[in-house]
Amino acid sequence: MKHLIGGVVALALAAPVWASELGDDGLHKAAWMRETFKDLGEDFAEAQSEGKRLMLLVEQRGCLYCKDMHENTFTDPRVLKLLEETYFPIQINLHGDTEVVDMDGEVLTEKEAARRWGVLFTPTMIFLPVEPDPERSAAEQAVAIMPGAFAAGTTLDLLTWVAEERYLDQSEEDFQRYHARMIRERDDGDTR
Repeated sequence: MKHLIGGVVALALAAPVWASELGDDGLHKAAWMRETFKDLGEDFAEAQSEGKRLMLLVEQRGCLYCKDMHENTFTDPRVLKLLEETYFPIQINLHGDTEVVDMDGEVLTEKEAARRWGVLFTPTMIFLPVEPDPERSAAEQAVAIMPGAFAAGTTLDLLTWVAEERYLDQSEEDFQRYHARMIRERDDGDTR
């Protein structure tokens, strides 16, 4: 019995290592996320000064798909490395009241910004261009928008595709063809 209790305690202590914490707003908080004042122009400048790409991650309280991404996708070492080294991720609460200054200077709450950007699903990742247009909203100039939860392979491929600016010339290989090629090359069977 003593060994059984010790085993259960050890398992309980080991389990949370991969789980991200929930913040007071009910959203998952990961070390790679940036805490900012959500002024996207300022966030872009800071990202650029670090040589990183600005990415918006829209989530909501109780989102099972967000939980899945935090527990199974963002923890994949390949994905995590890109999130930490290449991206400047800003979390937006789909129903939040925190003020956001959009790329064009319009001041909105998080929920107003999400509506303005046409976000219908959580999680949604919005990737901003290398050179943003100060006259357009974040969604109007996004180089890619990924609505919904995907497995590590798909997320890795999108993060890589955006980082390598493959969206600039899709005449020969758009994201779907790129992703199919990466699946074949990795042969990991990750098609989601």
